[in-house]
Amino acid sequence: MQATVHSFDPDRLSGSVLRDDGVELPFDAAAFATSGLRHLRVGQRLTVEITDERVTALRILGVGPGQAIR
Repeated sequence: MQATVHSFDPDRLSGSVLRDDGVELPFDAAAFATSGLRHLRVGQRLTVEITDERVTALRILGVGPGQAIR
């Protein structure tokens, strides 16, 4: 699913994203750790994995093992 970064706390490595339907979902440091990123910026587009209305992983297509940049 695609989402947009709504908030990001670089000290806590947590924040929230907005789904395309406007629903805000929080993410914690564990979900951020799966991204392999060092920082997020408000407005950045991401692919997110969601389980039980919680973000479990954040990704940028083309960043990560075995992913080609398109």
